Amino acid sequence: MNNVVLIGMPGCGKSTAGVLLAKTLRKSFVDTDLLIQKFEGKALQEIIDERGNAYFRDVEDAVISNFGGDNYVIATGGSAVYSHDNMQRFRNAGDTIVYIKVPCGEIVKRLSNIATRGVTLAPGQTIEDLYNERIPLYEKEAALIVDTDGLDLEQTVTAIAEALGSDTQQE
Repeated sequence: MNNVVLIGMPGCGKSTAGVLLAKTLRKSFVDTDLLIQKFEGKALQEIIDERGNAYFRDVEDAVISNFGGDNYVIATGGSAVYSHDNMQRFRNAGDTIVYIKVPCGEIVKRLSNIATRGVTLAPGQTIEDLYNERIPLYEKEAALIVDTDGLDLEQTVTAIAEALGSDTQQE
């Protein structure tokens, strides 16, 4: 197995669980949102506020398409799934795309900082609207879907590792 690519809604745990999953699987970890911030020299929300959602997605697309690491757990931004080309590139490289599924109500609770988090919402769009728009994309692009409803962080990591068929013993 090459990279494990985590996709899902903002707040589903891609970054938090991803770090622990990388330790569990003995892989390196990268968060594409952090790569975007480094590339732009600004926080995600600043990029969205100053340049708009389309620009942000273009930068996200470029950053992901230029990532060339191997043996990583990759936490993508929630909007990365809009780029079918990047999802296909991951698959063609032998990477496993894992959708971390969390119920909409839980996502809403977790996104209390929505105004500063760097989520690409259209004017007037709610988190529920965004959820309903993205879920079919996540389900279509994922090789594995891991439902984490009711799981804590450690249980989430274990569930993902088990879905990948890996030993979940941590060092």
